[in-house]
Amino acid sequence: MSATAPDASHPPAAAAPQVSERSTVPGAEPPQIALITGPNMAGKSTYIRQAALLTLLAHTGSFVPAAEARIDLVDRIFTRIGASDDLARGQSTFMVEMTETANILNNATPRSFIVLDEIGRGTSTFDGLSLAWSIVEHLHNRVGAKTLFATHYHELTELAARMPRLKNYNVAVREWHDSIVFLRKIVAGGTDKSYGIQVARLAGVPKEVLERAKQILSNLEESELTPEGNVRAARRQHDRDKLKTLEPSPQLDLFG
Repeated sequence: MSATAPDASHPPAAAAPQVSERSTVPGAEPPQIALITGPNMAGKSTYIRQAALLTLLAHTGSFVPAAEARIDLVDRIFTRIGASDDLARGQSTFMVEMTETANILNNATPRSFIVLDEIGRGTSTFDGLSLAWSIVEHLHNRVGAKTLFATHYHELTELAARMPRLKNYNVAVREWHDSIVFLRKIVAGGTDKSYGIQVARLAGVPKEVLERAKQILSNLEESELTPEGNVRAARRQHDRDKLKTLEPSPQLDLFG
């Protein structure tokens, strides 16, 4: 199964160029799994929703907003997007996320189209990364469905080295001084930055909070993982000691 739609756009967002992604996964033959990384607010979620919506429109015989399109038949479209809870049934946000993910993994076929956004973000970092990693492996090795997988777990880009039907893509941005410019374009290759602090600045977070966040970020070192899921380089002891001696935020002194 393949699907291509050069210069496609998200129909409801087409009137707002600042949020519309006008591109598709590059390449004549898209991979089974496209792993999409990139900054917050760059348009990852818009892009993958756009792909699902265009697929649905094509199956209804509708016009598809693209320069051209080839969209093969699918038996179902599965999505896991957004964050919501179900308090009436006693389900937390993460439980809802995992329930929907389980439904996809148990029912998708090689003829399905799957859209997954930020799987694993509702729990601790290592729990979430482990689940996301394993889910991608299962989709590649067992399910075989076409999948768009948007994530901030940059460690997952290592999987392209061992999975022949997975390729890395990212939403292009340009850095300008201490800010970022969103280019609204999907390009080949992974990225190792999410620019969370820069996006927080755009949102109006106080400067002192941003400066404190940058200070903390500079003292954090993420573990590197091999394509087999093993630790390539553990955090060094002196880095841990440095974190322990990091000066506390002035606000915390009020409670000392």
